[in-house]
Amino acid sequence: MSDYGIPIMISSRSRLAALLLAIFVGFLGIHRFYAGKVITGIIWLLTGGLLGVGVIIDIILIAIGVFRDKAGLVIQRW
Repeated sequence: MSDYGIPIMISSRSRLAALLLAIFVGFLGIHRFYAGKVITGIIWLLTGGLLGVGVIIDIILIAIGVFRDKAGLVIQRW
């Protein structure tokens, strides 16, 4: 449940897998491909994870549990 009583839909994808992919090959955008975000995955691949800044932001978002997959579902399950 969220703070406002609205249930949060949770993705079936693994947060641990996404986090490990982001940490080790985040500059290639593999974690974004894993989440189903193909277009931004290609952008990460071509720009080195937005010159590393995008990777750091994604690692933080995944670690705190607010990163979403392509369907908009939160990737929260470890």
